[in-house]
Amino acid sequence: MTIRLICLDADDTLWHNMRHFRVAETALMQMLQPFADAHVASARLVACEERNLPLYGYGAKGFTLSMIETALELVGDPVPQGVIAEILAAGRALLAHPVELFDGVRETLAELAAIAPLVLVTKGDLLHQESKLAASGLGDLFSGVEIVSDKRSETFSRLFAKYGVESDQAVMAGDSMRSDVLPALAAGAYAAFIPQEGAWVHEHREEPEGAPRYARLQSLSELPGWIASLG
Repeated sequence: MTIRLICLDADDTLWHNMRHFRVAETALMQMLQPFADAHVASARLVACEERNLPLYGYGAKGFTLSMIETALELVGDPVPQGVIAEILAAGRALLAHPVELFDGVRETLAELAAIAPLVLVTKGDLLHQESKLAASGLGDLFSGVEIVSDKRSETFSRLFAKYGVESDQAVMAGDSMRSDVLPALAAGAYAAFIPQEGAWVHEHREEPEGAPRYARLQSLSELPGWIASLG
Protein backbone atom coordinates (compact mmCIF):
# COMPACT_ATOMS: atom_id res chain seq x y z
CA MET A 1 0.00 0.00 0.00
CA THR A 2 1.33 3.44 -0.97
CA ILE A 3 0.98 6.05 1.77
CA ARG A 4 0.04 9.43 0.32
CA LEU A 5 -0.64 11.42 3.51
CA ILE A 6 1.03 11.42 6.94
CA CYS A 7 -0.90 13.04 9.79
CA LEU A 8 0.86 13.89 13.04
CA ASP A 9 -0.25 15.00 16.47
CA ALA A 10 1.61 17.94 18.01
CA ASP A 11 1.55 18.02 21.84
CA ASP A 12 3.64 15.23 23.36
CA THR A 13 4.35 13.85 19.90
CA LEU A 14 6.56 16.60 18.49
CA TRP A 15 7.17 18.61 21.65
CA HIS A 16 6.74 18.31 25.41
CA ASN A 17 3.37 19.38 26.75
CA MET A 18 1.97 17.39 29.68
CA ARG A 19 5.02 18.09 31.84
CA HIS A 20 3.94 21.75 31.92
CA PHE A 21 0.38 20.83 32.89
CA ARG A 22 1.80 18.65 35.68
CA VAL A 23 3.78 21.62 37.00
CA ALA A 24 0.58 23.70 37.08
CA GLU A 25 -1.35 20.87 38.75
CA THR A 26 1.34 20.44 41.41
CA ALA A 27 1.22 24.17 42.09
CA LEU A 28 -2.55 23.95 42.52
CA MET A 29 -2.22 21.05 44.97
CA GLN A 30 0.17 23.16 47.04
CA MET A 31 -2.21 26.13 46.99
CA LEU A 32 -5.08 23.95 48.16
CA GLN A 33 -3.07 22.03 50.77
CA PRO A 34 -4.71 23.89 53.70
CA PHE A 35 -8.14 22.87 52.41
CA ALA A 36 -7.82 19.37 50.94
CA ASP A 37 -5.40 16.46 50.63
CA ALA A 38 -3.52 16.31 47.35
CA HIS A 39 -5.22 13.12 46.14
CA VAL A 40 -8.65 14.62 46.85
CA ALA A 41 -7.80 17.86 45.05
CA SER A 42 -6.30 15.97 42.11
CA ALA A 43 -9.39 13.77 41.71
CA ARG A 44 -11.64 16.82 41.91
CA LEU A 45 -9.60 18.57 39.22
CA VAL A 46 -9.85 15.56 36.89
CA ALA A 47 -13.61 15.40 37.39
CA CYS A 48 -13.91 19.12 36.77
CA GLU A 49 -11.88 18.91 33.56
CA GLU A 50 -14.02 16.06 32.25
CA ARG A 51 -17.18 18.01 33.02
CA ASN A 52 -15.91 21.17 31.38
CA LEU A 53 -14.46 19.72 28.17
CA PRO A 54 -17.73 20.08 26.22
CA LEU A 55 -17.86 23.75 27.28
CA TYR A 56 -14.23 24.92 27.25
CA GLY A 57 -12.60 22.41 24.94
CA TYR A 58 -8.97 21.33 25.22
CA GLY A 59 -6.01 23.50 26.13
CA ALA A 60 -4.42 25.70 28.77
CA LYS A 61 -7.25 28.22 29.02
CA GLY A 62 -9.88 25.60 29.77
CA PHE A 63 -7.50 23.93 32.22
CA THR A 64 -7.01 27.24 34.04
CA LEU A 65 -10.77 27.71 34.37
CA SER A 66 -11.06 24.16 35.72
CA MET A 67 -8.35 24.90 38.29
CA ILE A 68 -10.31 27.95 39.47
CA GLU A 69 -13.52 25.94 39.63
CA THR A 70 -11.76 23.20 41.61
CA ALA A 71 -10.55 25.80 44.11
CA LEU A 72 -14.09 27.16 44.47
CA GLU A 73 -15.46 23.68 45.15
CA LEU A 74 -12.81 22.78 47.73
CA VAL A 75 -12.29 26.11 49.47
CA GLY A 76 -15.77 27.53 49.31
CA ASP A 77 -16.80 31.11 48.73
CA PRO A 78 -14.93 33.37 48.94
CA VAL A 79 -11.66 31.86 47.72
CA PRO A 80 -8.73 33.91 49.06
CA GLN A 81 -7.68 36.45 46.45
CA GLY A 82 -4.10 35.22 46.61
CA VAL A 83 -5.14 31.71 45.53
CA ILE A 84 -6.96 32.99 42.45
CA ALA A 85 -3.98 35.17 41.55
CA GLU A 86 -1.63 32.17 41.85
CA ILE A 87 -3.89 30.01 39.69
CA LEU A 88 -4.00 32.70 37.00
CA ALA A 89 -0.20 32.96 37.15
CA ALA A 90 0.08 29.18 36.68
CA GLY A 91 -2.27 29.44 33.70
CA ARG A 92 -0.21 32.22 32.12
CA ALA A 93 2.91 30.11 32.58
CA LEU A 94 1.18 27.28 30.67
CA LEU A 95 0.51 29.64 27.78
CA ALA A 96 4.00 31.14 27.78
CA HIS A 97 6.33 28.17 28.29
CA PRO A 98 8.99 27.62 25.62
CA VAL A 99 8.44 24.90 23.04
CA GLU A 100 10.77 21.97 23.75
CA LEU A 101 11.06 19.57 20.84
CA PHE A 102 11.73 15.89 21.37
CA ASP A 103 15.17 14.80 20.21
CA GLY A 104 15.56 14.37 16.47
CA VAL A 105 12.07 15.58 15.60
CA ARG A 106 13.04 17.94 12.80
CA GLU A 107 15.25 15.32 11.14
CA THR A 108 12.49 12.73 11.36
CA LEU A 109 9.90 15.12 9.94
CA ALA A 110 12.19 15.89 7.02
CA GLU A 111 12.50 12.16 6.37
CA LEU A 112 8.72 11.72 6.56
CA ALA A 113 8.09 14.71 4.26
CA ALA A 114 10.17 12.94 1.61
CA ILE A 115 7.69 10.04 1.76
CA ALA A 116 4.39 11.93 1.66
CA PRO A 117 2.88 15.34 2.54
CA LEU A 118 2.64 16.02 6.27
CA VAL A 119 -0.44 17.42 7.99
CA LEU A 120 -0.44 18.52 11.62
CA VAL A 121 -3.65 17.43 13.35
CA THR A 122 -3.96 18.82 16.86
CA LYS A 123 -6.58 19.75 19.45
CA GLY A 124 -6.65 22.83 21.63
CA ASP A 125 -6.93 26.59 21.58
CA LEU A 126 -6.37 27.97 18.07
CA LEU A 127 -4.12 30.89 19.06
CA HIS A 128 -2.01 28.81 21.46
CA GLN A 129 -1.50 25.94 19.02
CA GLU A 130 -0.59 28.33 16.21
CA SER A 131 1.92 30.11 18.44
CA LYS A 132 3.51 26.82 19.50
CA LEU A 133 3.88 25.69 15.91
CA ALA A 134 5.47 29.03 15.00
CA ALA A 135 7.86 28.80 17.96
CA SER A 136 8.76 25.20 17.07
CA GLY A 137 10.32 26.18 13.75
CA LEU A 138 8.68 23.14 12.12
CA GLY A 139 5.96 24.89 10.15
CA ASP A 140 7.83 24.75 6.84
CA LEU A 141 7.73 20.95 6.90
CA PHE A 142 3.92 20.71 6.92
CA SER A 143 1.66 20.88 3.89
CA GLY A 144 -1.35 21.55 6.11
CA VAL A 145 -2.34 22.35 9.69
CA GLU A 146 -5.67 21.24 11.17
CA ILE A 147 -6.54 22.53 14.65
CA VAL A 148 -9.72 20.76 15.71
CA SER A 149 -12.01 20.76 18.74
CA ASP A 150 -11.74 16.98 19.07
CA LYS A 151 -10.52 14.00 17.05
CA ARG A 152 -13.19 11.54 15.99
CA SER A 153 -13.43 9.09 13.11
CA GLU A 154 -15.51 11.58 11.14
CA THR A 155 -12.82 14.21 11.75
CA PHE A 156 -10.30 12.02 9.98
CA SER A 157 -12.71 11.03 7.21
CA ARG A 158 -13.30 14.71 6.40
CA LEU A 159 -9.57 15.39 6.57
CA PHE A 160 -8.69 12.58 4.16
CA ALA A 161 -11.35 13.81 1.72
CA LYS A 162 -10.03 17.36 1.99
CA TYR A 163 -6.52 16.25 1.05
CA GLY A 164 -7.74 13.94 -1.70
CA VAL A 165 -6.61 10.55 -0.37
CA GLU A 166 -8.36 7.30 0.43
CA SER A 167 -8.35 6.36 4.11
CA ASP A 168 -6.04 3.39 3.52
CA GLN A 169 -3.50 5.74 1.94
CA ALA A 170 -3.14 7.75 5.18
CA VAL A 171 -1.25 7.33 8.44
CA MET A 172 -1.94 9.05 11.75
CA ALA A 173 0.71 9.05 14.49
CA GLY A 174 0.47 10.39 18.02
CA ASP A 175 0.69 9.78 21.74
CA SER A 176 -3.03 9.39 22.46
CA MET A 177 -4.82 6.08 22.04
CA ARG A 178 -8.20 7.83 22.41
CA SER A 179 -7.60 10.77 20.07
CA ASP A 180 -4.92 9.71 17.60
CA VAL A 181 -5.08 5.95 17.15
CA LEU A 182 -8.61 4.64 17.61
CA PRO A 183 -10.49 7.26 15.55
CA ALA A 184 -7.95 7.04 12.71
CA LEU A 185 -8.31 3.25 12.63
CA ALA A 186 -12.10 3.59 12.71
CA ALA A 187 -11.85 5.90 9.69
CA GLY A 188 -9.90 3.22 7.81
CA ALA A 189 -6.39 4.67 8.10
CA TYR A 190 -3.16 3.28 9.49
CA ALA A 191 -2.25 4.47 12.99
CA ALA A 192 0.93 4.51 15.07
CA PHE A 193 0.87 4.90 18.85
CA ILE A 194 3.91 6.68 20.34
CA PRO A 195 3.25 6.72 24.10
CA GLN A 196 4.82 9.25 26.44
CA GLU A 197 5.21 9.24 30.22
CA GLY A 198 2.66 11.19 32.24
CA ALA A 199 -0.13 10.97 29.68
CA TRP A 200 -3.46 12.51 30.66
CA VAL A 201 -5.84 9.90 32.06
CA HIS A 202 -8.60 11.25 29.79
CA GLU A 203 -6.66 9.98 26.77
CA HIS A 204 -6.15 6.42 28.06
CA ARG A 205 -7.80 3.55 26.19
CA GLU A 206 -6.97 -0.12 25.68
CA GLU A 207 -4.74 -0.92 22.74
CA PRO A 208 -6.49 -2.62 19.79
CA GLU A 209 -5.61 -6.31 19.67
CA GLY A 210 -4.65 -7.80 16.34
CA ALA A 211 -5.41 -4.64 14.36
CA PRO A 212 -3.57 -5.05 11.02
CA ARG A 213 -3.18 -1.30 10.44
CA TYR A 214 -1.83 -0.51 13.92
CA ALA A 215 1.66 -0.27 15.40
CA ARG A 216 3.10 0.73 18.75
CA LEU A 217 6.40 2.59 18.33
CA GLN A 218 9.01 3.63 20.88
CA SER A 219 9.66 7.01 19.28
CA LEU A 220 8.75 9.13 16.29
CA SER A 221 12.07 8.18 14.70
CA GLU A 222 10.65 4.67 14.07
CA LEU A 223 7.75 6.01 12.02
CA PRO A 224 9.53 6.29 8.62
CA GLY A 225 10.68 2.67 8.85
CA TRP A 226 7.20 1.43 9.77
CA ILE A 227 5.64 3.35 6.88
CA ALA A 228 8.25 1.88 4.52
CA SER A 229 7.30 -1.61 5.73
CA LEU A 230 3.68 -1.02 4.69
CA GLY A 231 4.72 -1.01 1.05
